[in-house]
Amino acid sequence: MKNQMQVLQPEGWAAPKGYANGILADGRQVHIAGQIGWTAEAKLVSADFVAQVEQALANIVQVLAEAGGEPAHIVRLTWYITDKSEYMSRQRDIGAAYRRIIGRHFPAMSAVIVAGLIEDGAKVEIEATAVLPPK
Repeated sequence: MKNQMQVLQPEGWAAPKGYANGILADGRQVHIAGQIGWTAEAKLVSADFVAQVEQALANIVQVLAEAGGEPAHIVRLTWYITDKSEYMSRQRDIGAAYRRIIGRHFPAMSAVIVAGLIEDGAKVEIEATAVLPPK
């Protein structure tokens, strides 16, 4: 059965850039805990912000695959970022990393600037919600 997903865009609103204002989806929910830029061995991939973003997104895709899902099933991402200026200055690189891992699928997203993350050296943590087609 095909996944039923609809982007919610109120009439008259400016089009969002790189995300959706809302998603309506039918199916089985997958909630993925915040993922940081570390490997399967729990080692940070790099001190580089974009490398951590790419690894965190790859981790989300791997967890989602355990449920039989793929990036197109993601309906929401929440990003927790420790440095707003680094995020803003690296948007082009972040976008390229995002497209390498997620593709051109843009779910509802929020970004929150935080004072710090639990794991020392982590610069970004991303949580995800996905909706898979009903069985």
